[in-house]
Amino acid sequence: MRARARVVAEVGADGRTRLACLRGEPPLVPRRTGPRPVGDRDGEVQVHLVGAAAGPLGGDDLRLDVEVGPGARLCLRTVAASLALPGADGARSTLEMVVRVAAGGELRWLPEPLIAAAGCHHLSRSVVELADGAALVWREELVCGRAGEPCGDARIDTTVRYAGRTVLRTDLAVGPHADGWAGPAVLGGAKATGSVLVVRPAWAAGDAPAAAPLGPGAALLPLAAGPAVLVTATGETARGVRAALDRAALDRADLDPTALDRVQVAVVGPPPAGAQLPT
Repeated sequence: MRARARVVAEVGADGRTRLACLRGEPPLVPRRTGPRPVGDRDGEVQVHLVGAAAGPLGGDDLRLDVEVGPGARLCLRTVAASLALPGADGARSTLEMVVRVAAGGELRWLPEPLIAAAGCHHLSRSVVELADGAALVWREELVCGRAGEPCGDARIDTTVRYAGRTVLRTDLAVGPHADGWAGPAVLGGAKATGSVLVVRPAWAAGDAPAAAPLGPGAALLPLAAGPAVLVTATGETARGVRAALDRAALDRADLDPTALDRVQVAVVGPPPAGAQLPT
């Protein structure tokens, strides 16, 4: 399948965040599920991506474009984990995300994990451009195969730039064609891994949290190139990794206790008036 989706959030004349564009094609179907105040998240608009077809399957070519305008606040989630599956001919599946956040804007990307099923060949590539003064919470989680099966080939390639300079550049590959991925320098035999990048303009003066261990397999690292910190975790289960990432946000006031919103049930309703959605 070849599918394109686009989400654009901007501030309207009334000062509230609105969705100027909400468009998708199966399996990338965005649905507005907010705003819904959570803690101090009042004013944020929430959108969930609904998987309208299985996959990603080998050969799929998917792209998601996200734009957050000046002062707008957007939370983007998925309703379920993404299960990367092999195709009939062994072709690679691809999900590309291109994200732009303007000064004063904020994006929280909080998807459910990517599961690399046995035999899959999947690439997830993200490029995030943040203007000076933009804020970001960016979560990525990967599970190496379903229960009782080996891991397929999956690669997560992420680049985040703030005010034109690279803040984060990561490239994680797992599976039978990724040499050393299960060794001590990468996952050390863990079944699941995850990270949360937090970019906050207020840290530009050097007030970012200091590096700290956060328990077995988890750590917090300030990033030298920008007002940002990275929390990473590995573990035997996706649930354990998520708990470690959530605990980091909840235990440290400087990371914002509402950064992850640990439990939230989405009620997917009809699209808003004027939304461009597939039939």
